[in-house]
Amino acid sequence: MLQELCLKDFKNSAGTVQDIYLSFQQFGQNPETAQVVLINHALTGNSQITGKLGWWTKIVGPQKCIDTEKFSILAFNIPGNGFNGKKEHLIENYKEFTLRDIARIQALALQQLKIKKLFAIIGGSIGGALAWELAALKPDLAENIIPIATDYKATDWVLANCKVQEQILNNSKEPVKDARMHAMTFYRTPQSLSKKFNRTKEDVKPCYKVEGWLQYHGDKLEERFQLASYKFMNHLLTTIDISKGSGNYLEAAKKIKGNIHIVTVNSDWFFLADENWDTYVNLSLVKNNVNIYEIRSIHGHDAFLIEASQLSRFLNPVFKTRTIENESSAVLEAKSFNKQANSQIWG
Repeated sequence: MLQELCLKDFKNSAGTVQDIYLSFQQFGQNPETAQVVLINHALTGNSQITGKLGWWTKIVGPQKCIDTEKFSILAFNIPGNGFNGKKEHLIENYKEFTLRDIARIQALALQQLKIKKLFAIIGGSIGGALAWELAALKPDLAENIIPIATDYKATDWVLANCKVQEQILNNSKEPVKDARMHAMTFYRTPQSLSKKFNRTKEDVKPCYKVEGWLQYHGDKLEERFQLASYKFMNHLLTTIDISKGSGNYLEAAKKIKGNIHIVTVNSDWFFLADENWDTYVNLSLVKNNVNIYEIRSIHGHDAFLIEASQLSRFLNPVFKTRTIENESSAVLEAKSFNKQANSQIWG
Protein backbone atom coordinates (compact mmCIF):
# COMPACT_ATOMS: atom_id res chain seq x y z
CA MET A 1 0.00 0.00 0.00
CA LEU A 2 1.31 3.41 -0.96
CA GLN A 3 1.61 5.66 2.09
CA GLU A 4 2.53 9.31 2.30
CA LEU A 5 3.97 11.75 4.76
CA CYS A 6 4.58 15.48 4.55
CA LEU A 7 7.76 17.21 5.62
CA LYS A 8 6.75 20.76 6.41
CA ASP A 9 8.99 23.71 5.56
CA PHE A 10 11.91 21.75 4.12
CA LYS A 11 14.81 24.02 3.16
CA ASN A 12 16.71 22.85 0.08
CA SER A 13 20.33 23.56 -0.86
CA ALA A 14 19.36 26.76 -2.64
CA GLY A 15 17.59 28.02 0.49
CA THR A 16 14.03 27.66 -0.80
CA VAL A 17 11.54 26.51 1.84
CA GLN A 18 8.64 24.28 0.77
CA ASP A 19 6.57 21.32 1.92
CA ILE A 20 7.79 17.97 0.61
CA TYR A 21 5.38 15.09 0.05
CA LEU A 22 7.10 11.75 0.35
CA SER A 23 5.33 8.55 -0.65
CA PHE A 24 6.62 5.15 0.42
CA GLN A 25 5.81 1.46 0.75
CA GLN A 26 6.63 -1.10 3.40
CA PHE A 27 6.89 -4.85 2.89
CA GLY A 28 7.53 -7.81 5.15
CA GLN A 29 7.77 -7.60 8.90
CA ASN A 30 6.77 -4.95 11.42
CA PRO A 31 9.55 -2.31 11.62
CA GLU A 32 8.99 -2.11 15.38
CA THR A 33 10.09 -5.71 15.85
CA ALA A 34 12.26 -6.56 12.82
CA GLN A 35 15.41 -5.12 11.36
CA VAL A 36 14.74 -2.56 8.65
CA VAL A 37 16.21 -2.57 5.13
CA LEU A 38 15.91 0.64 3.12
CA ILE A 39 15.86 0.03 -0.64
CA ASN A 40 16.37 2.97 -3.02
CA HIS A 41 15.07 2.84 -6.57
CA ALA A 42 16.81 3.75 -9.83
CA LEU A 43 16.07 6.72 -12.12
CA THR A 44 12.68 5.68 -13.50
CA GLY A 45 11.88 3.18 -10.76
CA ASN A 46 9.64 3.49 -7.75
CA SER A 47 8.82 2.06 -4.34
CA GLN A 48 7.18 -1.10 -5.75
CA ILE A 49 10.11 -3.32 -4.83
CA THR A 50 8.48 -6.73 -4.79
CA GLY A 51 5.19 -8.45 -5.62
CA LYS A 52 3.66 -8.98 -9.05
CA LEU A 53 4.82 -5.62 -10.44
CA GLY A 54 7.96 -5.33 -8.32
CA TRP A 55 11.13 -4.36 -10.15
CA TRP A 56 13.35 -6.41 -7.80
CA THR A 57 11.06 -9.34 -7.10
CA LYS A 58 13.81 -11.92 -7.73
CA ILE A 59 15.90 -10.37 -4.96
CA VAL A 60 13.24 -9.28 -2.47
CA GLY A 61 10.46 -11.55 -1.19
CA PRO A 62 9.66 -14.53 1.03
CA GLN A 63 12.77 -16.73 1.46
CA LYS A 64 14.66 -14.69 -1.12
CA CYS A 65 17.95 -12.89 -0.70
CA ILE A 66 16.33 -9.95 1.11
CA ASP A 67 13.79 -12.06 2.96
CA THR A 68 10.46 -10.40 3.70
CA GLU A 69 9.80 -13.14 6.26
CA LYS A 70 12.77 -11.86 8.21
CA PHE A 71 13.18 -8.14 7.48
CA SER A 72 11.01 -5.06 7.34
CA ILE A 73 11.52 -3.51 3.90
CA LEU A 74 11.10 0.22 3.40
CA ALA A 75 11.15 1.95 0.02
CA PHE A 76 10.74 5.71 -0.43
CA ASN A 77 9.85 7.28 -3.74
CA ILE A 78 12.24 10.10 -4.52
CA PRO A 79 9.98 13.17 -4.14
CA GLY A 80 8.79 14.37 -7.53
CA ASN A 81 9.17 11.00 -9.26
CA GLY A 82 5.42 11.06 -9.93
CA PHE A 83 4.63 7.55 -8.67
CA ASN A 84 1.78 8.80 -6.46
CA GLY A 85 0.04 10.22 -9.55
CA LYS A 86 -0.34 13.69 -8.02
CA LYS A 87 0.89 16.36 -10.43
CA GLU A 88 0.81 18.93 -7.64
CA HIS A 89 3.63 16.97 -5.94
CA LEU A 90 6.00 17.19 -8.92
CA ILE A 91 8.98 19.42 -8.20
CA GLU A 92 9.31 22.18 -10.78
CA ASN A 93 12.21 24.00 -9.06
CA TYR A 94 14.28 20.84 -9.42
CA LYS A 95 17.58 22.57 -10.04
CA GLU A 96 17.49 23.89 -6.47
CA PHE A 97 17.83 20.33 -5.13
CA THR A 98 20.82 18.03 -4.80
CA LEU A 99 20.98 14.32 -4.06
CA ARG A 100 22.18 15.28 -0.58
CA ASP A 101 18.83 17.09 -0.13
CA ILE A 102 17.04 13.83 -0.94
CA ALA A 103 19.19 12.08 1.66
CA ARG A 104 18.22 14.76 4.19
CA ILE A 105 14.57 14.20 3.29
CA GLN A 106 14.97 10.45 3.84
CA ALA A 107 16.65 11.08 7.20
CA LEU A 108 13.76 13.32 8.30
CA ALA A 109 11.25 10.72 7.12
CA LEU A 110 12.98 7.98 9.10
CA GLN A 111 12.75 10.25 12.12
CA GLN A 112 8.99 10.70 11.57
CA LEU A 113 8.60 6.93 11.22
CA LYS A 114 10.60 6.48 14.46
CA ILE A 115 13.22 4.31 12.74
CA LYS A 116 16.55 5.00 14.40
CA LYS A 117 18.67 2.21 12.94
CA LEU A 118 18.78 0.36 9.62
CA PHE A 119 20.16 -3.09 8.98
CA ALA A 120 21.04 -1.99 5.46
CA ILE A 121 20.69 0.73 2.84
CA ILE A 122 20.80 -0.73 -0.63
CA GLY A 123 20.13 0.61 -4.10
CA GLY A 124 21.24 0.53 -7.72
CA SER A 125 22.36 3.36 -9.99
CA ILE A 126 21.13 6.68 -8.55
CA GLY A 127 19.54 4.65 -5.74
CA GLY A 128 23.00 3.41 -4.81
CA ALA A 129 24.40 6.92 -4.98
CA LEU A 130 21.61 7.96 -2.61
CA ALA A 131 22.71 5.15 -0.26
CA TRP A 132 26.21 6.69 -0.28
CA GLU A 133 24.78 10.16 0.41
CA LEU A 134 22.57 9.00 3.31
CA ALA A 135 25.42 7.04 4.86
CA ALA A 136 27.74 10.06 4.59
CA LEU A 137 25.04 12.26 6.13
CA LYS A 138 24.27 9.79 8.94
CA PRO A 139 27.44 7.69 9.48
CA ASP A 140 25.89 5.70 12.36
CA LEU A 141 22.54 4.99 10.69
CA ALA A 142 23.09 1.67 8.91
CA GLU A 143 24.97 -1.54 9.70
CA ASN A 144 25.49 -2.23 5.99
CA ILE A 145 25.70 0.14 3.02
CA ILE A 146 25.34 -1.55 -0.38
CA PRO A 147 25.75 0.79 -3.37
CA ILE A 148 25.28 -1.14 -6.64
CA ALA A 149 26.35 -0.04 -10.14
CA THR A 150 26.97 3.48 -8.98
CA ASP A 151 29.57 5.85 -7.55
CA TYR A 152 29.85 8.38 -4.73
CA LYS A 153 30.53 11.15 -7.23
CA ALA A 154 29.28 12.20 -10.63
CA THR A 155 32.23 11.67 -12.94
CA ASP A 156 32.81 13.80 -16.02
CA TRP A 157 31.44 10.91 -18.07
CA VAL A 158 28.18 10.90 -16.08
CA LEU A 159 27.95 14.70 -16.30
CA ALA A 160 28.48 14.56 -20.07
CA ASN A 161 25.73 11.99 -20.62
CA CYS A 162 23.34 13.86 -18.34
CA LYS A 163 23.99 17.02 -20.36
CA VAL A 164 22.99 15.23 -23.55
CA GLN A 165 19.90 13.92 -21.77
CA GLU A 166 19.05 17.45 -20.61
CA GLN A 167 19.36 18.78 -24.17
CA ILE A 168 16.98 16.08 -25.41
CA LEU A 169 14.51 16.70 -22.57
CA ASN A 170 14.46 20.43 -23.25
CA ASN A 171 14.44 20.42 -27.05
CA SER A 172 12.82 17.27 -28.38
CA LYS A 173 9.21 17.11 -29.55
CA GLU A 174 8.94 13.75 -27.76
CA PRO A 175 11.34 14.42 -24.88
CA VAL A 176 10.68 11.46 -22.56
CA LYS A 177 10.63 8.95 -25.39
CA ASP A 178 13.75 10.28 -27.09
CA ALA A 179 15.71 10.67 -23.86
CA ARG A 180 14.84 7.10 -22.89
CA MET A 181 15.97 5.75 -26.25
CA HIS A 182 19.31 7.52 -25.86
CA ALA A 183 19.69 6.34 -22.26
CA MET A 184 19.16 2.70 -23.22
CA THR A 185 22.30 2.88 -25.36
CA PHE A 186 24.50 3.59 -22.35
CA TYR A 187 22.56 1.29 -20.01
CA ARG A 188 23.62 -1.61 -22.27
CA THR A 189 26.81 -2.52 -24.13
CA PRO A 190 27.40 -3.09 -27.86
CA GLN A 191 28.07 -6.76 -27.03
CA SER A 192 24.73 -7.06 -25.22
CA LEU A 193 22.84 -5.61 -28.19
CA SER A 194 24.72 -7.80 -30.67
CA LYS A 195 23.94 -10.94 -28.70
CA LYS A 196 20.27 -10.03 -28.44
CA PHE A 197 19.63 -8.81 -32.03
CA ASN A 198 22.54 -9.83 -34.30
CA ARG A 199 21.47 -7.33 -37.00
CA THR A 200 18.12 -9.08 -37.46
CA LYS A 201 15.13 -7.16 -38.81
CA GLU A 202 11.53 -6.85 -37.64
CA ASP A 203 9.03 -9.16 -39.33
CA VAL A 204 6.46 -6.42 -39.90
CA LYS A 205 8.16 -3.06 -39.55
CA PRO A 206 10.86 -1.94 -42.02
CA CYS A 207 13.58 -1.59 -39.41
CA TYR A 208 16.18 -3.50 -37.45
CA LYS A 209 15.01 -5.21 -34.25
CA VAL A 210 17.35 -3.08 -32.17
CA GLU A 211 15.57 0.00 -33.50
CA GLY A 212 12.19 -1.51 -32.62
CA TRP A 213 13.49 -2.35 -29.15
CA LEU A 214 14.53 1.25 -28.55
CA GLN A 215 11.16 2.48 -29.82
CA TYR A 216 9.41 0.05 -27.44
CA HIS A 217 11.30 1.28 -24.38
CA GLY A 218 10.75 4.91 -25.39
CA ASP A 219 7.01 4.35 -25.85
CA LYS A 220 6.64 2.43 -22.57
CA LEU A 221 8.34 5.11 -20.52
CA GLU A 222 6.34 7.88 -22.18
CA GLU A 223 3.16 6.08 -21.04
CA ARG A 224 4.10 6.03 -17.37
CA PHE A 225 6.65 8.77 -16.61
CA GLN A 226 6.33 12.54 -16.31
CA LEU A 227 8.67 14.94 -18.11
CA ALA A 228 9.14 16.95 -14.91
CA SER A 229 10.14 13.76 -13.09
CA TYR A 230 12.70 12.81 -15.73
CA LYS A 231 14.24 16.29 -15.67
CA PHE A 232 14.45 16.18 -11.88
CA MET A 233 16.02 12.74 -11.71
CA ASN A 234 18.48 13.51 -14.50
CA HIS A 235 19.51 16.67 -12.65
CA LEU A 236 19.99 14.75 -9.38
CA LEU A 237 22.44 12.43 -11.14
CA THR A 238 24.70 15.43 -11.79
CA THR A 239 24.76 16.34 -8.07
CA ILE A 240 26.16 13.07 -6.68
CA ASP A 241 28.94 14.22 -4.36
CA ILE A 242 29.37 12.89 -0.83
CA SER A 243 32.23 15.36 -0.31
CA LYS A 244 29.78 18.29 -0.49
CA GLY A 245 31.97 20.04 -3.03
CA SER A 246 35.34 19.60 -1.33
CA GLY A 247 36.43 16.80 -3.66
CA ASN A 248 37.68 14.75 -0.72
CA TYR A 249 35.36 11.79 -1.15
CA LEU A 250 37.47 9.38 0.88
CA GLU A 251 37.41 11.71 3.88
CA ALA A 252 33.61 11.61 3.79
CA ALA A 253 33.42 7.86 3.11
CA LYS A 254 35.81 6.82 5.86
CA LYS A 255 33.51 8.36 8.50
CA ILE A 256 30.78 5.85 7.63
CA LYS A 257 30.64 3.38 10.52
CA GLY A 258 28.76 0.54 8.81
CA ASN A 259 30.14 -2.19 6.58
CA ILE A 260 30.42 -0.98 2.99
CA HIS A 261 29.70 -3.52 0.27
CA ILE A 262 30.40 -2.06 -3.16
CA VAL A 263 28.85 -4.00 -6.05
CA THR A 264 30.16 -3.05 -9.47
CA VAL A 265 29.56 -4.39 -12.99
CA ASN A 266 32.59 -5.22 -15.11
CA SER A 267 30.88 -3.94 -18.29
CA ASP A 268 29.14 -0.86 -16.82
CA TRP A 269 29.76 2.03 -19.20
CA PHE A 270 27.90 4.57 -17.05
CA PHE A 271 29.31 4.09 -13.55
CA LEU A 272 32.65 2.54 -14.40
CA ALA A 273 34.02 -0.54 -12.64
CA ASP A 274 37.51 1.00 -12.56
CA GLU A 275 36.21 3.92 -10.48
CA ASN A 276 34.64 1.49 -8.00
CA TRP A 277 37.81 -0.58 -7.72
CA ASP A 278 39.79 2.62 -7.05
CA THR A 279 37.29 3.51 -4.33
CA TYR A 280 37.63 0.06 -2.78
CA VAL A 281 41.44 0.08 -2.81
CA ASN A 282 41.79 3.62 -1.45
CA LEU A 283 39.02 3.28 1.13
CA SER A 284 40.42 -0.05 2.34
CA LEU A 285 43.60 1.78 3.36
CA VAL A 286 41.67 3.88 5.88
CA LYS A 287 38.71 1.65 6.77
CA ASN A 288 38.77 -2.07 7.49
CA ASN A 289 35.16 -3.07 6.77
CA VAL A 290 34.97 -2.47 3.03
CA ASN A 291 34.16 -5.19 0.49
CA ILE A 292 33.72 -5.23 -3.26
CA TYR A 293 31.93 -7.67 -5.54
CA GLU A 294 31.94 -7.60 -9.32
CA ILE A 295 29.04 -8.77 -11.46
CA ARG A 296 30.40 -10.37 -14.61
CA SER A 297 28.06 -9.66 -17.47
CA ILE A 298 27.92 -8.44 -21.06
CA HIS A 299 24.81 -6.39 -20.31
CA GLY A 300 26.45 -3.25 -18.90
CA HIS A 301 24.84 -0.92 -16.36
CA ASP A 302 21.48 -2.75 -16.41
CA ALA A 303 23.20 -5.95 -15.27
CA PHE A 304 22.28 -5.07 -11.69
CA LEU A 305 18.65 -5.65 -12.73
CA ILE A 306 19.39 -8.68 -14.92
CA GLU A 307 22.01 -10.79 -13.13
CA ALA A 308 19.86 -11.66 -10.12
CA SER A 309 21.64 -14.92 -9.31
CA GLN A 310 25.08 -13.33 -9.15
CA LEU A 311 23.79 -10.49 -7.03
CA SER A 312 21.99 -12.86 -4.66
CA ARG A 313 25.13 -14.93 -4.15
CA PHE A 314 27.08 -11.78 -3.24
CA LEU A 315 24.40 -10.51 -0.88
CA ASN A 316 23.28 -13.75 0.79
CA PRO A 317 26.10 -13.62 3.38
CA VAL A 318 25.31 -9.99 4.17
CA PHE A 319 21.63 -10.72 4.76
CA LYS A 320 22.49 -14.12 6.26
CA THR A 321 20.13 -15.82 3.85
CA ARG A 322 19.96 -19.52 4.60
CA THR A 323 18.73 -20.64 1.19
CA ILE A 324 21.58 -22.14 -0.79
CA GLU A 325 21.06 -22.10 -4.53
CA ASN A 326 22.27 -25.01 -6.60
CA GLU A 327 23.82 -24.18 -9.92
CA SER A 328 21.00 -25.52 -12.11
CA SER A 329 18.28 -23.57 -10.34
CA ALA A 330 20.45 -20.46 -10.42
CA VAL A 331 20.87 -20.72 -14.18
CA LEU A 332 17.14 -21.25 -14.72
CA GLU A 333 16.37 -18.29 -12.51
CA ALA A 334 18.84 -16.09 -14.38
CA LYS A 335 17.29 -17.03 -17.74
CA SER A 336 13.80 -16.31 -16.45
CA PHE A 337 14.85 -13.00 -14.98
CA ASN A 338 16.73 -11.98 -18.13
CA LYS A 339 13.57 -12.59 -20.15
CA GLN A 340 11.54 -10.48 -17.77
CA ALA A 341 14.15 -7.73 -17.56
CA ASN A 342 14.34 -7.39 -21.33
CA SER A 343 10.70 -6.38 -21.41
CA GLN A 344 10.64 -4.35 -18.19
CA ILE A 345 13.71 -2.29 -17.43
CA TRP A 346 13.45 0.50 -14.93
CA GLY A 347 16.97 1.88 -15.43
